[in-house]
Amino acid sequence: MTTAVCPSCESDVALDSAPRQHEIVECAECRSELEILSVDPVLMALAPEAEEDWGE
Repeated sequence: MTTAVCPSCESDVALDSAPRQHEIVECAECRSELEILSVDPVLMALAPEAEEDWGE
């Protein structure tokens, strides 16, 4: 299992054995949604906020 550091709370985040670029994962400690930016080495950043589409 692969681990990476949460950019929000700096705790270790457990990842699948084969993380994918642009995958969204959640930090178990702070519940932040994180996007995997790179897989070798594993780099993560806070996931962008999803914009709501109200059909306008």
